[in-house]
Order: sequence, then structure tokens, then C-alpha cells
Amino acid sequence: MVVKLDTSLIKEWEGYNGRPFLISGPCSAETEEQVMETARQLAKINNISIFRAGIWKPRTRPNSFEGIGNEGLKWLRHVRQETGLPVATEVANQKHVYEALKHGIDMLWIGARTSVNPFTVQEIADALKGVDVMVFIKNPINPDIELWIGALERVAKAGIKRLGAIHRGFSSYEKTTYRNQPNWQLPIELRRRIPDLPIICDPSHIAGAREYILDISQKAMDLNFDGLMIESHINPDKALSDASQQLTPNDLKELLSRLILRNALPSDPKLLDVLGELRQQIDVFDDHLIDLMEQRMKVSETIGKYKKENNITILQSTRWDEIVKRVMIKGQSKGLSSELINNMFRAIHQESINRQMKIMNNGIENHNHSNH
Repeated sequence: MVVKLDTSLIKEWEGYNGRPFLISGPCSAETEEQVMETARQLAKINNISIFRAGIWKPRTRPNSFEGIGNEGLKWLRHVRQETGLPVATEVANQKHVYEALKHGIDMLWIGARTSVNPFTVQEIADALKGVDVMVFIKNPINPDIELWIGALERVAKAGIKRLGAIHRGFSSYEKTTYRNQPNWQLPIELRRRIPDLPIICDPSHIAGAREYILDISQKAMDLNFDGLMIESHINPDKALSDASQQLTPNDLKELLSRLILRNALPSDPKLLDVLGELRQQIDVFDDHLIDLMEQRMKVSETIGKYKKENNITILQSTRWDEIVKRVMIKGQSKGLSSELINNMFRAIHQESINRQMKIMNNGIENHNHSNH
């Protein structure tokens, strides 16, 4: 990041009661009664640091509930006055920013449908210049780490020092167990690239169904995320948006009681020594994997030369299908997940194709250039 962040923003937040930093409230503000009663019940849970509610809801289809609008901002202000909880909402354009700030909203977040668009993010960043407010940015709907970082950089350059990221999962064409694929490697890579950036997990939007929220929350804590954003509604089944992924305040309290919080570092120096030795073994195996990969690619290149000499296409679908079936069976017999085998061999196959493509087309570019 080119701009220094206030990395202590979560720990210094008034009402912070230790990890996880918790943001909760309904997906959408629907009525003043619904907002206030949800807030009253959540305020009784000591862990809650911020009350959230969607005011403007960008929906996939235009005929669904798209938020109560500016009226809901007054309700959020009332929540803070009565419960003492800071309040947060999503902003999707400049107008939203101005209205939210005018009503004294404590925290803003930029949603996944907005963070995917650099033009809109820049407009929001321009509206935030000179303002001291906490801003979180959700990952873009598509799994693009550079887009996510780009959005963070734009807001940071506007002078926002209290900045964080929210991992809410990624859209997938394929139907999966979860509403959005977690793709945990992306927030892990974000943490590697910007170590001091606070990262919150949004298990509600990853799950899409309340029965998966505890499992996802636990994984986020095990990965040392800083906090959670979990949607809560006094009557989830009657919610006007995302009914299936919201919890009652009581169910949320129960979920939090079941979360296991682990230490980031071992307290016993002997354990550090043991971990160090095991990690050295990992390094050795990783070196072997790289050496084996080099050897495999050399064979792929040799195959590419034979294909070129005999005018054979690169992609041989039958052969690829045979490889997939064979490695899947072998991998599962070794206790390896099908996800690991699938991802690993897809990447290997793509690298093989890239290398063979280079061999097949070597000389063609020079020939084309000579004809111009």
C-alpha cells in the first residue's frame, strides 16, 4: 500500500471486547420497529461492537426489495442514541456517502458489486476526502485480488486511515454448497500483501444459509481474521431480503458461545522449536515438488515438439480425461481432497498447454512479421 494505514483501528474502537471484532444487524432496515428491536437485543450481547443495517440494497433483480432509503438513516441514528452502539451501512455511490455522513454514520462499507468497478470506487473515494470515518471494503464479486487491493488503495489515497477489508466470498457459475465460494486463498494472499490490514469475514454472504455460518466463522477465526460481520434479524423468516442467511440475536449469541478462539502464536518456546523443525520438513518437500514439476514440464515440452512435427493439436481431451480420473482415484486413496487434486492438476495442465503452445507457434510470429 502506498498510504500508511491506522492498523490499530479495531482494537482502539470504543466497545471493542477482544477478538473477534463483531459487526451485526439485519441485512436491510425494513421498519423502525424491526431495526430498534434487533438493536436492543444485540446490545445485550457483550461482543457486538457495531450495529449494521442496509439502507440502499442493490439487488440482482429490480423487482425485489431495494432498501428503505434515507429514512433508515434516522433509525440508525436512533439506534446509537438509545443503545450506544456505533452504526454502519453500505454505500454504493457518492450520494450515499454524503447522506450517511450527514446522518453521522460511524462506519461505511463498500459492497462487492461496487468494489468491482474502479470508476465507482474512485467517486466514493473522492466523496470521502477530508473525512475521518472507518471504511471497510468487501472483496469484488469476482476473484480478483488486484481489484480488491486497487479499491483499498483508492480509498486510502483519499486520506482514509481507518481502513479494513471484508471477505464475503466470490460468485461462481457452478452451483455449490455455499452461496458464494470462500476462496480462502484470496484473503490469505491479501493478508500476505498487506500484513497490518484488518480483515473481517462475512460468513452470512458466503454461506447463504444459516446452518453453515458457524463453520465458516470458525474457519475465519482459525485463519486469524480480526472479526466477523454476521446478519441478525428479530424474525429472519419474514425478512424482506436474504431471509435464509440471517440469525436471531439469540441464535447469534449461541453461535458466539460455540466459537473456539485460538492464539496466533504458541506460548511455549518448546512448541516453537517443534514447529520450526516441521516447517523445515515442509520446505524440503516443497523443493522436491518444484524439482518434480520442472521434470514434468520438460516431458510436456518434448510432447509438444512431437505434436508440432506431426501436425497434431495440443489439446487431447480424451487423454486429459484419463489423467483427471486416474489422479482423482489415486489422490482420494491417499487422503487428498478432490478440490486439491482438481485445482492442482488444472494448473499443471494449463502450464503444459502454455508451454506446448509456445513450442507450436515458435517461428510463426517471425514468419508473420516478415510478411508485413
